[in-house]
Amino acid sequence: MEEYWKYSEEMMNFIEKSPTCFHAVACIKEMLLEQGFKELRETDRWNMEGGKGYFVTRNDSSLIAFRLPEQVPFGFHIVASHCDSPSFKLKEFPEMAMENTYVKLNTEKYGGMIMYTWMDRALSVAGRVVVQGKDGLETRLVQMDKETVVIPSVAIHMNRDANKGMEFNPQVDMLPLYGDYLMGDGMLLEQVAEKAGVKREDILGHDLFLYVKERGRFYGENDAFILSPRLDDLQCVYASARAFVDSMPKEYISVCAVFDNEEVGSETKQGADSTFLEDVLWRMGEDLNWSRSEYLRMIAGSFLISADNAHAVHPNHPEKADPTNRPYLNRGIVIKFHGSQKYATDAVSAAKMKMICEKAKVPWQTFANRSDSLGGSTLGNISTAHVSVSSVDIGLPQLAMHSAVETAGVKDTKYAVDAFRVFFSQGVSESCFTE
Repeated sequence: MEEYWKYSEEMMNFIEKSPTCFHAVACIKEMLLEQGFKELRETDRWNMEGGKGYFVTRNDSSLIAFRLPEQVPFGFHIVASHCDSPSFKLKEFPEMAMENTYVKLNTEKYGGMIMYTWMDRALSVAGRVVVQGKDGLETRLVQMDKETVVIPSVAIHMNRDANKGMEFNPQVDMLPLYGDYLMGDGMLLEQVAEKAGVKREDILGHDLFLYVKERGRFYGENDAFILSPRLDDLQCVYASARAFVDSMPKEYISVCAVFDNEEVGSETKQGADSTFLEDVLWRMGEDLNWSRSEYLRMIAGSFLISADNAHAVHPNHPEKADPTNRPYLNRGIVIKFHGSQKYATDAVSAAKMKMICEKAKVPWQTFANRSDSLGGSTLGNISTAHVSVSSVDIGLPQLAMHSAVETAGVKDTKYAVDAFRVFFSQGVSESCFTE
């Protein structure tokens, strides 16, 4: 069990350092640079070498890393995940004085969270600010060190129906309490500027979010479970990045793609529904002197694993799960199916994923929505609309998805790392990837 705890502990450290998508990308960049990867910029010419590793970012919130094999590659092996999580985003001019007494923050929803789980928790603020530097605009990350705000619920004495089901108005019920006006509190952006090392008037723009300032932890008998914010989808982000840096490709170009904005539909320049992945893959081919025909042949022989966490069977509501496709915590990677293709898995890609898991000695299980229940979509079908590559949608099983704090199994992190290592290192016979 020590190996399981080791990877999940490292994963929770990563999540703690990643309160926003910007911080998650910064953490991955640091990991890659320590391993000798070279950063490329989309505005520069690229000059790549076989056997070397590279990465490129877009908007500071999405990242694509890749490593070339020594020999001529057969195509791409891609794992895609997303680094954003449901939260509350601060609006411009966020401070709101209330009756010259309290200072609240004006926020709006980002993604589809379970709103009541954000109440009565120690929250803080993190994100990025844009300032005028010597050579133009500069982006600086900020993260408040202490608990900064709370969203207080209404006392049961004032709302006797609180336990009968509530509908929350995000402009009324979910605004966080920040300061005491009479005590001189109330200038959040001044604190943010201080963290960024600039003056308040130097901030020209900001993308700031609330986050749960709570470190993930083990719990349950024998510490079988993980309780942590942002497991969806930083658990898969960590697993793919860890496996990527630990693996050396043999016959395929390894690609680790981390996208922003999945929780709001991916329709941004840095989301999975952008040209980011397509642009990077094409520029790789261009630098390797591939013709358009050669590039398309490489794409046709490639494979993409879309890794975004999956719903486990709920212990109190097992009826919410499909009758026969029922994932559980600590039982392995979940292969996700959807008849209307909200998940990109088909018979061939599912078979490939099962063979990867078997080669890695990792258990797998399956998920499908109940036929009378709508589910969400993820990265696979969105990405393959731009890059026509065989794809499977998978995830790690979890409970309370989109809660402020979620639950997962301690074993499943290592299962994902092991499977992705096999995939990136081409440790499966070539016949597994030939249709």
